[in-house]
Amino acid sequence: MPHVDLNSDLGESFGAWTMGDDAAMLPLVSSANLACGFHAGDPLGMLTACRTALAHGVTIGAHPSYRDRVGFGRRDMEVAPDELTAEIVYQVGGLAGIAESIGARVAYVKPHGALYTRMAVDPVVADVVAEAAAILALPVLGPPLSAVETACARAGVTFVREAFADRAYLADGTLAARGLPGAVITEVAEVAERAERLVTDGEVTALDGSTVSVRAESLCVHGDTRGAVQLAQAVRGALTRAGVTITAFA
Repeated sequence: MPHVDLNSDLGESFGAWTMGDDAAMLPLVSSANLACGFHAGDPLGMLTACRTALAHGVTIGAHPSYRDRVGFGRRDMEVAPDELTAEIVYQVGGLAGIAESIGARVAYVKPHGALYTRMAVDPVVADVVAEAAAILALPVLGPPLSAVETACARAGVTFVREAFADRAYLADGTLAARGLPGAVITEVAEVAERAERLVTDGEVTALDGSTVSVRAESLCVHGDTRGAVQLAQAVRGALTRAGVTITAFA
């Protein structure tokens, strides 16, 4: 029977500012990528998200980013390799300490936003992410056939391929930039259909109408996409009806 991990970027609130609905999303996914404080998230929010994830049997992943709270981690930045390595390890270590305090653990790393985009195409940043993951002895969740997948192979780090149900693809198999029309998909039936096709057929229709091969072990529905809870419910339902088992990869 086919199986796939269903993940979401969560824990992205900060203080009195709320992003997404973690309480509703966590029961729907098998893995949760929790913000570590640099683009969003704070210690109490991390603790709350870890407790909820643990209660629902959801695997916890770390979601580090560039130091960019104002830009929500979506602005590209030039950071020296040693500094970026230290910042990734610092972020993951903080979340890991909070998780361990309640008997949970961080099981993988998925960089966020501009760092995720950059590591896919920049060999230097990809090597930094792979080095940090090696230091932490954790797998990396990221885009297929990317610079970071190659870097992880060199570093002896387990790499897990990810696809997106609620984001559009370009003809070369990369994600469409968020500023492009149609880059973020919010229509429930369309997202559910794309998710099922990605998992069962390993392909998706790109923005230009071409068919792109995207084979992945984990499927993401963003926690901050408009209607995220309804999208996650629809994706989970479509996959279940298609005979796909939803289970964490880590």
